[in-house]
Amino acid sequence: MADTSDTRTPAQIEADIKARRAVLAETLDEIGVRVHPKTIVGDAKAKVVSNIDHTLGRAYVGVNRAVSDVKAQFTHEDGAPRLERIVPVALVAVGLVGLLALGTRRRRG
Repeated sequence: MADTSDTRTPAQIEADIKARRAVLAETLDEIGVRVHPKTIVGDAKAKVVSNIDHTLGRAYVGVNRAVSDVKAQFTHEDGAPRLERIVPVALVAVGLVGLLALGTRRRRG
């Protein structure tokens, strides 16, 4: 059987009650802050911003990888341009711009 006798003095019991009240008051204050609408909205905003930052970071890495891959196709390992690949692409680009210009001229004329 458990010993139910209390050997504390009334002053010690009152001090314990005061201490527990202080802890309880602090806990209730903390709960009040956590469930306050401004806190909930702030937490939600922070989570959205974090997700956006994460998504933008992944997008940046993906774009950077794509640019590096394209650059690798048009330059040698030492950084010199690969004219055998650049010239055909440039000619196609010039041809497309010329066709677009002719199409625009015909519609206006």
